[in-house]
Amino acid sequence: MELDFNRLSDSRLANVGATAIYEAFKTYGATFQAITQRAPKRFEQQDWHGRRADAEERLELYKTIIDQIVCEICSLLADRLCDKLVWASMKAVYSGLIAHRDEWELAETFFNSVTRRIFTTVGVDPQIEFVTTDYQSPPTPSRRKVYHSYKVSQPTAELCRQIIRHYHPTATFAHLEADCQLMAARIQETLAAQGVQMQRIDMVKSGFYRSHAAYLVGRIQAGGQMIPCVFCLLHNNEGIYVDSVLLTASSVSILFSFTRSYFHVTVDRPFDLVKFIRTLIPQKRVAEIYISLGYNKHGKTELYRDILRHLAQSDQQFQVAPGQKGMVMVVFSMADYDLVFKVIKDRFADPKKVTRQNVMQQYELVFRHDRAGRLVDAQSFEFLQFGRSRFDDALLSELLAVAERTIRVAEEAMIVGHAYVQRRVTPLDVYIRQANEAKARLAIVDYGQAIKDMAATNIFPGDMLLKNFGVTRHGRVVFYDYDELRPLTDCHFRRFPQAMTYEDELAAEPWFPIGEQDIFPEEFLRFMGLPPTLEHDFLAHHADLLDVAFWQTMQQRLQAGEYIHILPYSPAEQLPHPPAT
Repeated sequence: MELDFNRLSDSRLANVGATAIYEAFKTYGATFQAITQRAPKRFEQQDWHGRRADAEERLELYKTIIDQIVCEICSLLADRLCDKLVWASMKAVYSGLIAHRDEWELAETFFNSVTRRIFTTVGVDPQIEFVTTDYQSPPTPSRRKVYHSYKVSQPTAELCRQIIRHYHPTATFAHLEADCQLMAARIQETLAAQGVQMQRIDMVKSGFYRSHAAYLVGRIQAGGQMIPCVFCLLHNNEGIYVDSVLLTASSVSILFSFTRSYFHVTVDRPFDLVKFIRTLIPQKRVAEIYISLGYNKHGKTELYRDILRHLAQSDQQFQVAPGQKGMVMVVFSMADYDLVFKVIKDRFADPKKVTRQNVMQQYELVFRHDRAGRLVDAQSFEFLQFGRSRFDDALLSELLAVAERTIRVAEEAMIVGHAYVQRRVTPLDVYIRQANEAKARLAIVDYGQAIKDMAATNIFPGDMLLKNFGVTRHGRVVFYDYDELRPLTDCHFRRFPQAMTYEDELAAEPWFPIGEQDIFPEEFLRFMGLPPTLEHDFLAHHADLLDVAFWQTMQQRLQAGEYIHILPYSPAEQLPHPPAT
């Protein structure tokens, strides 16, 4: 006999609704795990096409499940859909249902995603959302550690071999014994430099898989210190080999960077894994670690909580962010906070031809793409609410002048209808003016490498002006202006035609037809805005970027299905590989 949901009591309706959301969350969690668990075999079999398909499937999963449960809840609650008393009861019931779950924090965020889709809440509503978690301490105990400990009872090389074989016991290795000797030497060198002896190594039980690589993440306990330790594995035609051992917090932080795509790592209890990773890189905020593990929606929740905590502790105002103003976005930040807020303008000045929808599609493209350590991850927020007094006069005037459709002033509140939130970096044009000569030269060389890394992952930045790039606290150059970004394989790279007449040479406008996708690399230098003092350094390393041949060759490689792996560490950190046979 079918239930008549319109006649159910509030408590019964709350139970049915909460249970439906809980079951949807379980479906999401089980499917997420099933996709993630394919990663080790994909790596062993060099199935890079399957690896990319898994990444795309997992990125789409959350939205798919949320869409389904929202439809179900709309049908279930019918004319009671916006009854907040019912939703408050549903939240209480749901909180009880997830109390035994190891991923309770992800479950809370899942509930929030449903409520915010239905209510389009301005700011937050603690009555129907988990603004702060219901659990001040984990509601379930850790039944087992996320890591395995290896005591030092054997030579370091043998210990390394034992660890690696734990993750891939039957796989073919190219030169495992030689790799382990090199790894042991690198580890012993690091320990000797710090004057400590290794007592044990703690390694996360599951490998971390991303793109073409596997990372075995752990820490060395030595002399009362914890030293980060990550084994970086690659796979070529000869087999799996160890390409690097990362032994500093800085190098591990770059591995978990906000400019990288998400890891696939199997874990029952994400809270414990995040806690472990923070012992390696304590300066990395919790939100960024969750996001790096593929829990980007919960990472967004943690990021919002981080924003609220900062606002509660700081009396600083939001100001227009340093650097040249953009033609598409108005960007604001706080001097004492390392995030920026980007709002799309209502209208774009010439010569911009993109639309608001185009810009949002570009950000979606970056979300789904291999960011290769060069594209800044952005979290999309809707209906953010701040105190009006938080905005200085210059920023308030600009927002109301150029983003009136997105910004609303309500009494003492400022409501931002939509914003992208990103980590703050120093604009490259600002950086090279402020940095000493050596750092400026390194940044310009890395700027060229950033363009090449993006090209290798089928991204053409479009606008190469220095102001569209930034420098991270680790000194890496990244790209953050996406309004003209496009797939490299969509571009038509051409040589500039030779003038047929003297009048053609002097003409202010081109004397030949130019297609919408036509790009002339030999003209890049004119539009990059390189200071004359740094142009020589750029050309010494990246003159090929001004040659059509570079771009056409890269297109051919991509169109042939080649996957070009971008290392998340420097060549100096690679182990000296034996010569290929």
